[in-house]
This record gives sequence, C-alpha cells and structure tokens, in this order.
Amino acid sequence: MKKILVTGGAGFIGGNFVQYMAKKYTEYEIYNLDSLTYAGDLTKHREIEGYPNYCFVNMDITDSISIDKLFAEVSFDYVVHFAAESHVDRSIIDPGIFVKTNVLGTQVLLEAARRFQIKKFVQISTDEVYGDLDFDSNTFFTEDSPLQPNSPYSASKAASDLFVRAYSETYGLPVNITRCSNNYGPYHFPEKLIPLTISKALNNEEVPIYGGGLNIRDWLHVLDHCAAIDLVMHEAKSGEIFNIGGHNERTNLEVVQTILRYLDKSEKLIKFVPDRLGHDRRYAIDPTKLEQLGWKPSYDFESGILQTVQWFIDNKEWWEKVLSGEYDSYPQR
Repeated sequence: MKKILVTGGAGFIGGNFVQYMAKKYTEYEIYNLDSLTYAGDLTKHREIEGYPNYCFVNMDITDSISIDKLFAEVSFDYVVHFAAESHVDRSIIDPGIFVKTNVLGTQVLLEAARRFQIKKFVQISTDEVYGDLDFDSNTFFTEDSPLQPNSPYSASKAASDLFVRAYSETYGLPVNITRCSNNYGPYHFPEKLIPLTISKALNNEEVPIYGGGLNIRDWLHVLDHCAAIDLVMHEAKSGEIFNIGGHNERTNLEVVQTILRYLDKSEKLIKFVPDRLGHDRRYAIDPTKLEQLGWKPSYDFESGILQTVQWFIDNKEWWEKVLSGEYDSYPQR
C-alpha cells in the first residue's frame, strides 16, 4: 500500500487534493499534515474522516525533530508539498513568516525525504515565481522562463523551488515541480479575489478591486489542478518541471463582474482601492508540456465559476464560521 504525505492538506488546494486522493485511491494511505494556521480548517474533511485510508497529522513543517520522527515512523512513498504561506498582501506586511514557512519548511521536508529515501517529492509552486508578463496576449510563461519574482511571497516560493532542484542535483532526490496559475473552487479561504467577491456580494458589501482592475490572471479550477498533480506524481520523469494553466485569462474586473452578474448584484458594489505594491500585470501559462503528458482541463471558466458561486451559496455557514474563527477549535486527531 502506497503512503502519501500531503503537506498543507487543511488549506484550499491541498485540502481539495487530499479529498481527491482519498476518494480515488482507496488502496493508498493518505496522511494530511497541517499546522492549522488561520487559513486551514478540518471541517472540509468531515466526509473522509471515517475513511480507513485517511489520517490527519497536526505538525509544523519547520519542526525538524517532529518531521524526522514522523518520517521514521511512517515509510512514505511520496511527499506532495502544498504547505505554504500564500497571500501576497500578507507577505508585503510580514515577509519573515514567508521565509520561515516556505523556504525553511521546504528544506526540512527535503532533508527528511532524502534521509528516508522517498520515491518522489512533488513541489507545488506558482506561476508567480516567473514575475509578470506584459499585456501581449501572445506571450506566455513556459517551464524555461527565468525566475523573476516580484513579491516576498513569490520570492520565497522561487527560493523553495531552487532548494528542491538543488536536492535533486546534489543528492539525487527524485523530484518534480509544478507551477500553477490562479486556482478557484470550493473551500477557498475568503481572502483571495474570487471567494472574497462572492462573500462580500452575498452580504451586499463593497467589493474591493486593486487599481483599475485591469491586471490579468489565468484561472484554473482546483479539481483540474488536482488531476494534473496526480498525473505528474505517477507518470512524470524525475527532475521535470510542469506548468499548469487553465486557458482562462480574465482581468480582475471581468472576474468580479461575472460573479456579480451570476448573483444578480449591482456593479455599484465595486470599489476601486489603491493598487497593491509591486502588483504584477499579467500571468499566463503555456501548459503544452503537461498536455503532452496526458492532461487537459475539464472546466472552462464559465462553468467553473458558476459551480464555485453556487458552492459558496450552498455553504455560507462554512465560510462565515471560517472567517469568524469559529472552526479554530475543531477537534484534531
């Protein structure tokens, strides 16, 4: 029986991946490791808590002693590493915690993976490590694009990617790195653009948009992302990097307008606020290499965003309690 360690499995993307894997691979043991920071909660996993192949581990990835003990106790086959501080605005306010979690935490995991000889370490990264693109619709990030991060968050992710590469080159650790575009979907913590817009609009509150809302992002449904990681983990040659994009470029303003239209809310709720420091203009991914491996997205933006809006309507109690901190004391196992 294969044993998979998923770090950051109480977060948004990691949480969806934990559910995806536990349901698809009932013959695998899925270990969800998370320190349960502000953006992590376990209520999303109530459905799989009774699964015999699922186990939650409350642990900080920067705690090398505890990590080593865990790796010694459980002979993991794979590590899929999501755990990270990921909010750009928070990284501008407090860069240090991003260095600690995203860089040091990754190195601690890599060292344990090396010492205990796991079969593969999959680093979940971001297209933000490439910096930004101009508004020319014919330009895209590829796996060969230089790393030019512009925020403390993206700099910390670029640094952790380089540690992953170094452990592969120096120690021969089997690794893959995936770099995704902006994700959306169920269980998204309501601080990012899409869940923030939905939650604000449902409460008839002002929806803030940076600058003029013309910054462009490529949107990827989180379940398409999970399928891509699954493929890379099982099929990709060690050492390869894969970009994961959804072919869904939209300006931030277009995204907000689409959500307000689905909710039948007035665009008068939109409030333009001073732009973020160092705000990247455009992200766009060329996922050709991953598509050649056998992946393609199943969601277009129109159907995916409608599903996401409806999920937040149906699960209003969840995101209201998450925002209030009411789930912080949810029983841990």
